[in-house]
Amino acid sequence: MTISFDLGHSGSSPSPFDALDGHALAGPEGSHPLHDVDVAMLLRPQRGPVQGSIELASPSVRVGEAIEGRIRLSSAEGLDGRAANVRLVGLRLVEERKSVTHRDAQGNTRTESWVEANGTLFEVEPFVELVVPAQLTPGQSWESPFRVPAPPLGPPSAHLGEAIVAWALEVRWDKAWREDPVIATLLRVDQHPDLLRAGVGQQGGTSLLDQVAVDGATITVASGLPARIGQPFDVQVEWAKAPDGRGARVELHRRTNCPNGVEGIVAAAPVSIQDLRAGSAKVSLAVPAGVAPSFDGAGLAITYVVRVLVDRQFRADAAIERPIGIA
Repeated sequence: MTISFDLGHSGSSPSPFDALDGHALAGPEGSHPLHDVDVAMLLRPQRGPVQGSIELASPSVRVGEAIEGRIRLSSAEGLDGRAANVRLVGLRLVEERKSVTHRDAQGNTRTESWVEANGTLFEVEPFVELVVPAQLTPGQSWESPFRVPAPPLGPPSAHLGEAIVAWALEVRWDKAWREDPVIATLLRVDQHPDLLRAGVGQQGGTSLLDQVAVDGATITVASGLPARIGQPFDVQVEWAKAPDGRGARVELHRRTNCPNGVEGIVAAAPVSIQDLRAGSAKVSLAVPAGVAPSFDGAGLAITYVVRVLVDRQFRADAAIERPIGIA
């Protein structure tokens, strides 16, 4: 007997991203529990006998740039810590398929299959040059401006659907034998186009060429690369030996290495086979707002391709494709 989901299952994420731990991070087999999770829902902005805020000068920074702002702290009852640090922390939260088989005394078996999301901090960067008081007397306040570096190579903040990469700045106090007090704020780290152009990781190369030749055809992105999230980009295709078929279209595909990930069509537009053969097939594809940028890091990757497909009746579709960088 197979049971698709038991309500006893749950996922987890480390502090300060542990506000949603539990059943919200799990779902039945074939589900994607992270799809409806907003990154802001994960953050626990305050824990312990300290009040305050980390105020950012800008809600987002690009990979390799500086993070600026001001820290404000107070404690009505006082705080006695052994040490305190400002830290930049990166979260990797990934859906995983799980199953377990149970056997009773009569030899009958039942199998539970489900999906749960579990997180780890793939980066913890303390900024020791910014000195935060480890102790606060009752009623004491403290504040200071700060300027610290964003991750030099990323990865950027991204919601892949099946995984989340998130960043936060936190002030954390080390307490002996007790839960550490924390003040935290989300930080959105955007992909830097220059990082893609520099070929860092696996996202550069042909994904940033205007024209790519493939199987005797050429696929050209005429509007500049990388393509920008929330904006359209223009594609022209010349496929002289495009086969006969019932129709053709140009698609933007996403691909990911997430354990519970799926390939998906992000955008598509029809073209005629005659225009493909003549080299006059032109379409504009919109990159939806909110999609993850091209990146690889923290053990995760998402890539995009422009795919040209001819729909052939009673036969496998014919297709050519080229990579495309998105930032």
